[in-house]
Amino acid sequence: MNIEHLKLFVRLASTHNISQAGQELGLSPPVASMHISRLEESLGARLVHRTTRKVSLTEEGVAFLPHAKEILLRVDAGKASVGSGSALPQGVLRIAVPSSFGRMHIIPALKEFLALYPDLSVDISLSDSMFDLVEGGFDVSIRNATLHDSSLIARKLAADKRIICASPEYLAKHGKPENPEQLVNHQCIKQAGLAHWNFATTNGPFNFKVKGHIRVDNGEAVRDLCADGMGLAKCATWIAYEQLKSGQLVQVLEDYPLLDNAAIWAVYPSATLLAPKVRVFIDYFLQCFGSPPYWCEDTQARDTQPADA
Repeated sequence: MNIEHLKLFVRLASTHNISQAGQELGLSPPVASMHISRLEESLGARLVHRTTRKVSLTEEGVAFLPHAKEILLRVDAGKASVGSGSALPQGVLRIAVPSSFGRMHIIPALKEFLALYPDLSVDISLSDSMFDLVEGGFDVSIRNATLHDSSLIARKLAADKRIICASPEYLAKHGKPENPEQLVNHQCIKQAGLAHWNFATTNGPFNFKVKGHIRVDNGEAVRDLCADGMGLAKCATWIAYEQLKSGQLVQVLEDYPLLDNAAIWAVYPSATLLAPKVRVFIDYFLQCFGSPPYWCEDTQARDTQPADA
C-alpha cells in the first residue's frame, strides 16, 4: 500500500475534489486520479464516487478513512523515532486559529518555530468561524471558546483571563464604578455572543446584562473603542495587555473578578498517536506563552482533557 496514495485519499476526503487534493500534494489532476485508482485496486474496493464536479466517499471509503489516518500517523511517529531521535518533523502543518489571536500571538512566533523545524511548512487559516477539524483537513486548531466535541482532544496552552477595562478619558468624564451594580449608570461596549458579564461578589454571583449604544463582533474592535473612551468593556488580557501596559486602558472593578473559565486550547482529532508535527507545535507554544503567559499575571495549572467541556 503506497503511503502517498493514502495521503491523497485523506486530503480528498476533506476537499471532495481530486484536482484540489492533488494540487496540495504537488500532483497533477491525471496523476492524482491515477493514484486513487491504484489505491482502490490495491484494496479491491471502490472508495470514492466520481462526478464531473466533485467526489464523495463510498461506504467503503468512509469505513477505510480512519484506518488511513492511523497508518499515516504511525508512519510519521516511526520516522520521528529513528536516527537516535534526531529526525525532525516534516510536511505541511494545517492550523486553524481565531483571527485576532493568530495575528497577535501565533504569526509573530512562526519565524522562530520554522527555524527550529525547517522541514515543516505551515498552512494557516485565520478565522473566527468554528471549523470542523476533520472535514477541513486541519491538524490542529487554537480555540478560546467553549469546547463541546468529545471526539477531539484539547490541550490547555494558557489562561484566557478577562477583565473590565476603561480608558482614563472615560473615567475622568463619567467616574469609576465601585461595584458591578453601578454599571447600569455607564455605557458598556457590547460584544456579539457576550450578552452578560458575571461577577463574583461577597453576596454571591452577580449577573449584569450588558447595555450600551455600540455592539460589535470583534474583540480588537471592542478594545479599540474602549481605548477611545466610548465605554467600559470586557476584554481578554491577551488582546488588551499592550494597552494596559501603556496606560491607554486601566482595569476597573478589580475586587469583583469575572466568573469566567476561558482558556486558550490547542485542539486536535482524537487518535492513538499524536502526529510529531502537532506535538512540536503544541510544545513550542506552551513554552512560548509561558506560565503564567506573558499577557497576564496568573494562570491555572495546565492540563489535557477530552474536549467536552
